[in-house]
Amino acid sequence: MAYYYFAAQLPYLSYGQPAPMSSSAFRELSESFLEPADFMWLKHCVLNPGIIENTDADLPDFFIRWHEWERTLRLNLARARAARLKRDISLDVPDYPADAVAAAKAAAAMDLPLEAEQFLDEARWNAIDSFQGYDYFHRNTIFAYLIKLLLMERRSGFRAEEGFTEYKGLYNAVIKAAGSSFDEALSQSGEPK
Repeated sequence: MAYYYFAAQLPYLSYGQPAPMSSSAFRELSESFLEPADFMWLKHCVLNPGIIENTDADLPDFFIRWHEWERTLRLNLARARAARLKRDISLDVPDYPADAVAAAKAAAAMDLPLEAEQFLDEARWNAIDSFQGYDYFHRNTIFAYLIKLLLMERRSGFRAEEGFTEYKGLYNAVIKAAGSSFDEALSQSGEPK
């Protein structure tokens, strides 16, 4: 089914820009334009897709590719982060799609968490573009649009200053707790502080 009118009236989305509408408003709008069978698939438009159930045998190819890509990204991130912490991880980690593997490795090598998260979201955005295809009036365009809105909402939640303030507070609490434990251990051993 082609959605000429609906797809043509949607505001253009650009990575890094604010969302022109909320994902919930888009879902409401979609209900009046999409065929019921296509509208039903919007439930799969999520950022953490998980594993595809066997009951979803007729799941559109768009979602199969999105789920596979995101799963590969997350598993490779887990492996890279475990290796960085020198921990053994026993996961069957896929090496395909290659762009998801490369994005995970690059993000894990970044020192700043915010920079890594933004990099990962841009990689997700680009992957979604490739899954959408070139028929801009196809249902895949609608699915891609909703996932991109979710990415935009996620990005708007990143607050560098608030994150740094929270980090400093947690860091100081850990240092204080470690210092009091150290002081207690010294006082119990009879050594001067």
